[in-house]
Amino acid sequence: MSQPMETETLRQWLSSGRPVTVLDIRTQEDRAQWSIPGSIHIDAYTELKAGRPGALADAALPADVPVVTICNMGRVSRTAAQVLQQRGFEAHFLEGGMKSWSLAWNMAEVPVKDKRTRIIQIRRTGKGCLSYLVCSMQDAFVIDASLPAQIYLDLAAHHGLQIRYVLDTHIHADHLSRSRSLANKAGAALCLPPQGRVHFPFTPIAHGDTVTLGKATLRAIRSPGHTLESTSYIINGEALFTGDTLFLSGVGRPDLHADSDTARERARLLYQTLNQLLAIGPDVLVLPGHASEPIAFDAVPLCARLGDVAERLHEWLSSEEGFVERILKRIPPTPPNYTHIVELNEAGVLPEGDPTDLEAGANRCAVSS
Repeated sequence: MSQPMETETLRQWLSSGRPVTVLDIRTQEDRAQWSIPGSIHIDAYTELKAGRPGALADAALPADVPVVTICNMGRVSRTAAQVLQQRGFEAHFLEGGMKSWSLAWNMAEVPVKDKRTRIIQIRRTGKGCLSYLVCSMQDAFVIDASLPAQIYLDLAAHHGLQIRYVLDTHIHADHLSRSRSLANKAGAALCLPPQGRVHFPFTPIAHGDTVTLGKATLRAIRSPGHTLESTSYIINGEALFTGDTLFLSGVGRPDLHADSDTARERARLLYQTLNQLLAIGPDVLVLPGHASEPIAFDAVPLCARLGDVAERLHEWLSSEEGFVERILKRIPPTPPNYTHIVELNEAGVLPEGDPTDLEAGANRCAVSS
């Protein structure tokens, strides 16, 4: 019988560079929604579901490397692994499929000039969420926690750190925030932008406020548009955490929880915000809150100079009216279950059972250039 493989095991294999063939047997339509970095694709789903090996009967795969088969829920991939095992391959199937993979993650260290400060980008590759563990001396803070709290606690313990602050850039709509849970478990202060949306205690961090940690100073910059409370944070004047306001090749969508008039007004606010942020300095690093593609296990941080991002968005920002019209015409599909996710994030609670039921699907908070 083929053996199941848990998400954490495959994540560790990919993180360590262990040789493995990740074989995605889903339809092209399903794969286009989200995939595992480095995986190969053979559309065998329909044939396998009908009890036929299909393309897997003679698919050319490396003979001396374990194969892990992937489908959406981990059911048809079990059959795929059995077919390959009968052909002599060491074959496993990913238990829970891409649904389980939603919580997979990897890391990259962000290069900064001030060597007394470290920024570790924690990438939820199965969803495209980016969070950050920032440390100076033996203290740390976390920005936009999107993974279970224990992951951040374990990383902090591994590096000999104490998490003192947990911050969100805004009230998230496409994933469940784990920031309140993490702050409670770490005994840390929970800092959110001032707003009347959430129903739990927090420490407000308003425009111009600072948080000092060791030799690092974080300053809040109000940046409305994606949401009205959206706030970016700049650390030591050299790295800017932009949440879902500014991405490496796009900007935040202004339409969630908004009618058409409100979305247009938010788009105008976003235009003003982007010009404000892009004027901070060309060498400042942009560290966004999401990626629009699966994030490779390559330890290369997703970041860019503000000057480079400004060049990519130059045409977009040539006029306010042109920007507003362009943005509103390019709004992507609405994130699945976003209304319920927002309700839970405003309440500061996590759902009972498996949270990936709510978070399925790719990140859809960006309007890409």
